[in-house]
Amino acid sequence: MDFGLSDEQRMIVETTRAFVETELYPHEAEVERSGHLRMDLIEELQAKALAAGLYAANMPEEVGGAGLDTLTWLLYEKELGKANYALHWTCVARPSNILLAGTEEQKERYLYPCIRGEKWDCLAMTEPGAGSDLRGMKATAREDGGDFVLNGTKHFISHADIADFAIVFMATGEEATPRGAKKRITAFFVDKGTRGFTVRDGYRNVSHRGYTNAVLEFDECRLPKSQILGEVHKGFEVANTWLGATRLQVASTCLGRAERALAHAVAYAAEREQFGQKIGKFQGISFKLADMAMELKAAELLTREAGWKFDQGTVTEADMSMAKLKATEVLAMIADEAIQIHGGMGLMDELPLERIWRDARVERIWEGTSEIQRHIISRELLRPYGG
Repeated sequence: MDFGLSDEQRMIVETTRAFVETELYPHEAEVERSGHLRMDLIEELQAKALAAGLYAANMPEEVGGAGLDTLTWLLYEKELGKANYALHWTCVARPSNILLAGTEEQKERYLYPCIRGEKWDCLAMTEPGAGSDLRGMKATAREDGGDFVLNGTKHFISHADIADFAIVFMATGEEATPRGAKKRITAFFVDKGTRGFTVRDGYRNVSHRGYTNAVLEFDECRLPKSQILGEVHKGFEVANTWLGATRLQVASTCLGRAERALAHAVAYAAEREQFGQKIGKFQGISFKLADMAMELKAAELLTREAGWKFDQGTVTEADMSMAKLKATEVLAMIADEAIQIHGGMGLMDELPLERIWRDARVERIWEGTSEIQRHIISRELLRPYGG
């Protein structure tokens, strides 16, 4: 593995960093204080991201994306991750890779408009009674006269309020396994405005202000078979094939915020004076900075290695879980220590630290909790022994 960046990677990092600092940072205070991302601002920044070639950069070239390899894509995600989440995720959208699993007709209807910035997607798996345990979902889709009829509720569905359609996972039966009956899952495209499909406001969230969540309700929502993504009962296979790198995406955006917080802490420690000297000279502060830098580098190396292995076809579930687990927990530590170094000023919203600290909390929950990641890692360790 080559630890150096290619000329192309450096250019992508520099271009993305410049866009984030010039176009996104100036709007952070507005979004953080209002908790709202204006549609006119979304459209303005979206147009700039499209012009800069940064929009839908996670997609292959053949469908209109940037065609970045996984490692380069993660470097790009790290730079975007430094900004307010609503700003970078909504205005510099990266459509879900699961759209690549669609038929050509489905790609024309859903994928390509998302890449062109004409539509937004959202992914609906989580339910009030089924979070990490997706097999425990209660929302169902039953076959009826050649159609499927959907019933049930999904919640915590990110940016569903502005999405034009949802990719919804529903239980469509059961199968016998050595551990008992388990749900069979099927994925569906559901357009906003479909009869029986309602999007309601979600919950107020301490993390990622301006980045909304919603409750999706399905009441005898009828869909033709053409709205199935993949095959009937094969929803998990579709998800596992196309959503595998999302944990690395979370890890990378966390690295970006951790790096920004550390930079603020270093600059403050080098400038702030107490008792006649810079506070960075006090061992209590200098050791914090050393530990923050070391942990950040460890998290970045884990993430880069997993990205590199993903492109080699050798990545394991444990590799991606280690990266996600380490990066999210390191972000929490660095955000907290950066505030401690700043003292009371660290909690004021004149600095991004209190926002980074708040935002860090959700990262250890979504895309698989820290406990789930540890389960995956330990399971892989024990599997050769029959565990």
